[in-house]
Amino acid sequence: MYKTVAQTAKDIHMSESQVIRYVLHGRIRSVYDGEQFLINSQQFTTYFEQLEQLKHEIDIWKATPIPEDIDIKDED
Repeated sequence: MYKTVAQTAKDIHMSESQVIRYVLHGRIRSVYDGEQFLINSQQFTTYFEQLEQLKHEIDIWKATPIPEDIDIKDED
């Protein structure tokens, strides 16, 4: 499904100017129909999957307790 720059910016939580900059630099693939850039939204599915996986890994990392160091001795 093709979306306009404004719709894409809203979907991926970026400013429209940033999306246009990425389109012009080739980081986001698009089609120019003579009036506006149209962006295929399917190209972001992998991005969102990787983002969710990274968020999950960060949550696991935050929840993991720091193990006690075996070299610490109580000398009191």
